[in-house]
Amino acid sequence: MTEPLIIGAMVRTLGAYPSGWRHPGAHRDPSADHAVLRRIAEEGEDAGLDYLFFGDWLATGPDLEFRDPYLLARIDPVSAVLFLAGLTSRIGLIATVNTTYADPYTTARSLASLDVLSGGRAGVNLVTGAEPRAAGNHGRDAHADNEGRYDRAEEFVTALRRLWDSWSEDAWVADAQRGVLIDPEGLRPADVRGDHVRVDGPLNVARPPQGQIPIVHAGTSPRSRHLAATEADLALIAAPTLADAIATRGTLRDIAAEAGRSPDDVKVIAPVLPVVAESDAEAHRIVERLLSLVPLAEGHQRDRTAFPPNRTVEAVADALGVAADDPLRAASFDAPVTAQEAARLGSAGEALIARVARIAGLGVGGDHPVTWRHLVAAHAVPAAFVVGDAPAIADHFETWRDEGAADGFNVLSAFQPAQFEAFTRLAAPELRRRGLLGRDGGTLRDRLRITSHVDA
Repeated sequence: MTEPLIIGAMVRTLGAYPSGWRHPGAHRDPSADHAVLRRIAEEGEDAGLDYLFFGDWLATGPDLEFRDPYLLARIDPVSAVLFLAGLTSRIGLIATVNTTYADPYTTARSLASLDVLSGGRAGVNLVTGAEPRAAGNHGRDAHADNEGRYDRAEEFVTALRRLWDSWSEDAWVADAQRGVLIDPEGLRPADVRGDHVRVDGPLNVARPPQGQIPIVHAGTSPRSRHLAATEADLALIAAPTLADAIATRGTLRDIAAEAGRSPDDVKVIAPVLPVVAESDAEAHRIVERLLSLVPLAEGHQRDRTAFPPNRTVEAVADALGVAADDPLRAASFDAPVTAQEAARLGSAGEALIARVARIAGLGVGGDHPVTWRHLVAAHAVPAAFVVGDAPAIADHFETWRDEGAADGFNVLSAFQPAQFEAFTRLAAPELRRRGLLGRDGGTLRDRLRITSHVDA
């Protein structure tokens, strides 16, 4: 019998689509994140998801309001998973740590503590950072280059594993009659002496229940893929198409094999942004609403600080190669796209219109016409939506599994909490019925079926 997929939720309280926070009823107040996090955790655990995943970003600025509003103000990921550890009992809890700026001893200690407090449900996503403003927030003049960041990341992983292995499994004796608390031979130093990381150890936290806490990594550079394939238990990929995912998974498995690791030890996880409803038509209406709520360059928006320059009809026309003197460049956002105008947009425009038709059920002409607003929004804020009722969402998961594109998925929600609840209450039961969801295991390692790096 085929093993169920690994299915977790990538938690973004303000929603994973930039206009999601504007959707009616959506959560939009970061100071009230505790309430929505509690709700997400309860839903995810009841649905049988394998983990909740919290990303991170070590800076903020006005540009994020339009590009990625969920990054503007967010709970520290380690704090978030510690908060949820006491509110849940089964679901895994994965926090992101930036190895460029974090201290390995502090990181190992906080995650080992989480693992002890949660009964073996901790995981860590290690990143090297892509935000240059983070340097100034950590007392540095500039963000380190890619090679330097990954040199440090590799040493960071070594330090974590040695610190988590400070205590052998039988080191804690606790023999009250003999007065023997520990076996000193079972307490080991880390003794890491690298060019970027130096750690003595041992760790002053009990051995994590999982022994070695699962490590997650994502990235697209050659160094990033090498780290993911050789060290990570979960490798997160960014793959807009099925073919891209198949190729990326194959590359990661090849790198693992070349390094002497079993390719099956690398679990490849793809992102998915499902918009779920009782019917395909209702799901299309949700996407149409999301597109219509994307802020475009009109009214006061045009004068806002750091407003994106690509949210105009002219910007779309430029991208599609429309002639400079074509009058459609002056089209109103809310004017329907006519057949004559669509014909002047070329093959790229045809593909854009087809994408809007697929995700929002809109077309040129007919009862549900596509407007320039829809085209500008879909072009400026692209998203790999999977749209439809529960069987449609399950079909996507099943196809990617059967084609060898992924070992599991990180589920994003366009807005919270309604879309996450639509996934857990509509799609999750269908996934379970098909045997795609429902792994067992008392710890996160057990659920993920991790066998590598147990003894670092």
